[in-house]
Amino acid sequence: MAAVLPLADLRQQDRPGTWLNTIIKGDCVAALEALPDHSVDAIFADPPYNLQLGGALHRPDQSLVDAVDDDWDQFASFQAYDAFTRAWLLACRRVLKPNGTIWVIGSYHNIFRVGAMLQDLNFWLLNDIVWRKTNPMPNFKGRRFQNAHETMIWASRDPKAKSYTFNYDALKASNDDVQMRSDWLFPICSGGERLKGVNGKKVHPTQKPEALLARVIMASTKPGDVILDPFFGTGTTGAVAKRLGRNFVGIEREQDYIEAASARIATVEPLGKAELTVMTGKKAEPRVAFNTLLESGLVKPGQVLTDAKRRWSAIIRADGTLAAGGEAGSIHRLGAKVQGLDACNGWTFWHYEEASALRPIDELRSVIRNGLANLD
Repeated sequence: MAAVLPLADLRQQDRPGTWLNTIIKGDCVAALEALPDHSVDAIFADPPYNLQLGGALHRPDQSLVDAVDDDWDQFASFQAYDAFTRAWLLACRRVLKPNGTIWVIGSYHNIFRVGAMLQDLNFWLLNDIVWRKTNPMPNFKGRRFQNAHETMIWASRDPKAKSYTFNYDALKASNDDVQMRSDWLFPICSGGERLKGVNGKKVHPTQKPEALLARVIMASTKPGDVILDPFFGTGTTGAVAKRLGRNFVGIEREQDYIEAASARIATVEPLGKAELTVMTGKKAEPRVAFNTLLESGLVKPGQVLTDAKRRWSAIIRADGTLAAGGEAGSIHRLGAKVQGLDACNGWTFWHYEEASALRPIDELRSVIRNGLANLD
């Protein structure tokens, strides 16, 4: 079973990280206030939607629809819902790392109010994602369009956050080398994935599909990151996070949901390191200056570099610049100068000789990067 941590015990914890991979039992705002500042990398929040249902909903055959009528989705007014939203978002902002991001999912009943509150609290909206459902519930009364989607807002902690995680290259590669769009097509949670109690009824009325959470987590986190879900429910976030090599912390007050989530997460087997390695592009690689090659001894002052066809040559100076024909500059500037061009990628233009063969100095930069990766 996944560990359950009562809120009273969390407040008494004096060792950092003891709340990782646990379900904290208690009110979401109170539990968030007990967590350390800047302690989580990402947040996925599936708050109450405040559906404002006006009585029972029946199908055309008069059978009762198993809709959301739980107490936790009931609010006295929009003002009450807004106050609740502001409280939990403020608490989330405190525990989110400066480069962290938050996802909030909702329907037309609440997502616009949540979005406005996010902006009021100085979060920076990055995307709104439309989850198109392949099998949505019909509109039984036939007086409105069928509600076939939900909306997710993805936001950074503040407008200046530039180093948040976005695994662009991996998403693009998995999408047949086409940029991942902001409309996602997934079925609602059903079949064997839907948790049911001994009475055969759904354990939770709004359980989200694991495929949806997997894309969220793969898009915006790295292995080892900490993902917080302040409305944990039956633990979809925790189950997917564990499988994908991330840490989680869930907050939930309903005992039935906690028991279902704990049992569910306990059965999950994490994937291995090879399966979890995230594909990255050039932009995500650590920056290596040409001078680093000198300092590491991979090139030496006085060494001659040429282009691939030996049309131009330059010597390496001790300060990390190149010199040729009375001109001097960086590997990029001098490469452009000798060719009469405005710009040049010096890493691929300049070559060094090894065993009578010319090789681009970019290979030496890769040697440095591989060494940095081995330190992680």
